[in-house]
Amino acid sequence: MTLWGKIIGGVTGFMTGGPLGAVVGAALGHAADQGGRAPGNPFGALFGRSAVRQAADAAALMGSKEQLFAITVVVLAAKLAKCDGPVKREEIDAFKRMFRIPPENLREVAALFDQARDSADPPEPFAEKLGESFADNKGMLEDVLGALFQIARADGPLTKAELAFLQGTQRGFGLDAAAWERARDGRSSRAAGDSAAASGPDPYTILGVARDAPDDAVRQAWRRLMRENHPDSLASRGVPAEFVKRATEKVAEINAAWDRVKRERKL
Repeated sequence: MTLWGKIIGGVTGFMTGGPLGAVVGAALGHAADQGGRAPGNPFGALFGRSAVRQAADAAALMGSKEQLFAITVVVLAAKLAKCDGPVKREEIDAFKRMFRIPPENLREVAALFDQARDSADPPEPFAEKLGESFADNKGMLEDVLGALFQIARADGPLTKAELAFLQGTQRGFGLDAAAWERARDGRSSRAAGDSAAASGPDPYTILGVARDAPDDAVRQAWRRLMRENHPDSLASRGVPAEFVKRATEKVAEINAAWDRVKRERKL
């Protein structure tokens, strides 16, 4: 079953059954299983919020990263498409293309998209939750930001409202300036650097360190990038296969860069 198929049963409950639908109900049950450790009512913040916000909060409370990922990318795409005016067909088509929505799940995902578009919730808390949940995989977050850039450009050049939205998403994800530039320019982190050179991209640029950086600093950069981009952690969380594939390619590029540096430095 696809990621979207997995979340539909839980998510459609809050869209058709009111704000105390299946996802929130599951979160309440999860809290009860934990023995009520939190003082007071840990779910008080959920009530009074929109159904979409409640679903995302509930997924976070349950530790369901695949549901949180799916809800968040739909919410961010919907709010991005609307931030500069009415949602255009080109933006919807770009969303479906970037996140590979299976035809059998289009109706349910479209309902979630419409709720997210019309809700008054600000987008920043959604981006922050996803950034916190996937803080150990910045490469995937960068890919999501890149996908949002493509959605924003689907109906024409970036507007000031779209640019501000994307900058807020970058901050929520905890991405640095280099990641922003790659996402903005449509370059993956594995393609950074001067690819015109006969020997391929500069390995130091791929690793994000200066050419004269100490050996330990280069090694630490390689290890950090491997942690952030490891595809196994994404696959285990139910992230779409396209993002897992990109992470696999990035890991190969990172390892190739590290191998070149080791040979050059005789490590």
